[in-house]
Amino acid sequence: MSRKFFGTDGVRGRVGEFPITPEFAMKLGWAAGRVLSQRGTHKVLIGKDTRISGYLLETALEAGLISAGIDVRLLGPMPTPAVSYLTHTFRAEAGIVISASHNPYYDNGIKFFSGDGSKLADEIELAIEAELEQPMVCESSEKLGKAQRIEDASGRYIEFCKSHLPNHMSLSGYKIVLDCANGATYHIAPNVFRELGADVHTIACTPNGLNINEKCGATHTDELQKAVVELGADLGIAYDGDGDRVMMVDHLGRQIDGDEIIYMIARSAKQRGRLTGGVVGTLMSNMGLELALAELDIPFVRSKVGDRYVMELLQEKGWRIGGENSGHVINLDHTGTGDGIVASLQVLASMMDTNLSLAELSHGMTKLPQVLVNVKFEKGSAPLDNMHVKEVIAKVEAELHGQGRVLIRKSGTEPLIRVMVEGREQDQVQEYAERIAAAVKLAS
Repeated sequence: MSRKFFGTDGVRGRVGEFPITPEFAMKLGWAAGRVLSQRGTHKVLIGKDTRISGYLLETALEAGLISAGIDVRLLGPMPTPAVSYLTHTFRAEAGIVISASHNPYYDNGIKFFSGDGSKLADEIELAIEAELEQPMVCESSEKLGKAQRIEDASGRYIEFCKSHLPNHMSLSGYKIVLDCANGATYHIAPNVFRELGADVHTIACTPNGLNINEKCGATHTDELQKAVVELGADLGIAYDGDGDRVMMVDHLGRQIDGDEIIYMIARSAKQRGRLTGGVVGTLMSNMGLELALAELDIPFVRSKVGDRYVMELLQEKGWRIGGENSGHVINLDHTGTGDGIVASLQVLASMMDTNLSLAELSHGMTKLPQVLVNVKFEKGSAPLDNMHVKEVIAKVEAELHGQGRVLIRKSGTEPLIRVMVEGREQDQVQEYAERIAAAVKLAS
């Protein structure tokens, strides 16, 4: 059975357009409640990011879950990894995050975690989809669920994050600029780093419901790069709207992406004798990461794009470290999902262990030029099946002579075709990517 509503990262879409409507959210809450209650679940946590539609979807989900006999615990604005952690610590059988991650405010999404803090199993998502086809029936009054707000949720998660910097270490003496994307980390990350001793400066830390990810955060680091240089900071850290992605900026203003963060964390684990197996990247991971890990005799494999696929391959191989160049970084020795704050603390711990700056710590990995072009396509069209597009791709691959890669794929969360070309020469790679993108646009 194929999924109708669940994508690679839950249910996503534009607010007010199906399926991100109050009616569907309530039905989804009810369907999830029905399926989960059959597995013994009677308590579900709900967290959200800072976009204005979170109020609407939270209330609708709450009503649906309660009507199915599920008790609801409301966390308020909370990073996605915090919901994962708190679902586990509260011994809830499931957690729900209302977020569209790095997307603009007018989008939103609903994704689920299981009781152990991992993404919901495929069979449960399929069961929920099947239940959505049934008419909604409310439980009798004595079987309805109850709702309660968890007032100390942020404090609990702040302490969890701080625990990932060794007790003998302090961030005293470090000047750090934090870009919280006007998102879910706005009241978490500054407190974590200040309580650990850092001199913290913030940007994009005043959410108003509409400015989440707006020219800020992990997908737009220009302002952070400028601020780090102007303030003479040691480094900058940018999270996305829901806090599961992280990008960093060194004192020179250079962006450090997810591939480089993964490399630094894996190399540190190897040096300390704590690396289990190798590293899982994705089809989008820069070839420079693969080559740098090979220099350290660290195995590397690629999964499909999406942190759930990275996680699946980590579990299959029994490895612990993986992630995406977009800033999803997973270290199963620390967390059960991608966590931007925890990943950045791991890098800081490595900096203090080695007495190196972030710029120095990132040495050892050289990224190959990589160009990504996004092309919008109309629903119902199939540009990747177009013969001309296939011919252009084949010609570019032949011209690369095995010294690069071409990857064309549909986004799992937006109506976009992502065209990625990687090679030895920046200008050449740019021209190849634009050539393919033009063909895709013509066929869309």
